[in-house]
Amino acid sequence: MLRVNTLTFSYKKNKILDKVNFSVNPGENLSIIGESGSGKTTLLKLIYGEYDLDNGHIFWKDEEILGPKFNLVIGYDFMKYVAQEFDLMPYISVEENIGKHLSNFFPEDKQKRTSELLEVVELTTFANVKVKTLSGGQKQRVALARALAKQPEIILLDEPFSHIDNFKKQSLRRRLFKYLKDNKITCIVATHDKNDVLGFADRMILLHNAKIEANDTPENLYKSPKTPLVASFFNEFNFINNKIVYAHQLKVVKTSSIEVKVVKSYFKGHYYLIESIYDNDIIFFESSEKLTEGITVFLEIST
Repeated sequence: MLRVNTLTFSYKKNKILDKVNFSVNPGENLSIIGESGSGKTTLLKLIYGEYDLDNGHIFWKDEEILGPKFNLVIGYDFMKYVAQEFDLMPYISVEENIGKHLSNFFPEDKQKRTSELLEVVELTTFANVKVKTLSGGQKQRVALARALAKQPEIILLDEPFSHIDNFKKQSLRRRLFKYLKDNKITCIVATHDKNDVLGFADRMILLHNAKIEANDTPENLYKSPKTPLVASFFNEFNFINNKIVYAHQLKVVKTSSIEVKVVKSYFKGHYYLIESIYDNDIIFFESSEKLTEGITVFLEIST
């Protein structure tokens, strides 16, 4: 397993991570979330060995992960890191980029492996296209496939779908995370998108103020958010009577103690998100129909 023990790291005098502890089992999918600047990318780079720790230790199984003070070449053969900068070879084809580090002594195996990964990232029809002509999202998918080519034991993904449009993102998530599970590849994903977590992550870590604020399954954190920051990752929420209440937990009823005035209706597809005023505070709730601005309605908290 991966073990991160009392990890502390600073940029100059600015402490980014402070006594961070967690572990990841083989084949597990861990999502790391947090606001911009919370240390998500830094944590991935520390696990990869790109930086030296101020204090603490990182182990993969029995091997300690060490930084550039101890390694001339950054990184380890059993680990791959897919950054937001793809570092591809622009003047060769997609297929050649993916198979670049696979042995030429077994051409049939190399071709089979490359074809399999092209299918995983949905780029089969682009196999012979030069990378320089691809879009940002397509390049990101090439980078994902290249990282998987040598079957790493652990893969670190930094916002892995950030450049990919919504038309491809949903199916790509399903294909990629299924591939990682099927091949028992440990995966750590730094993300700001709940859709990278829900349905895929085994556990979720929230970084805040240099520390881990939450570490649990996405389901547990969603159902029982301990802080507003946890709730905000999943959905619109309100703070009513010292309790976190998601917008979808508020239902319109004939009468109740929660009387609100409708400010605006936002179309969200199969529902409307309603902005309203309650005791001089903004309250959001969901409605199956658009509500007229200025009307008064009553709300009830459902479980």
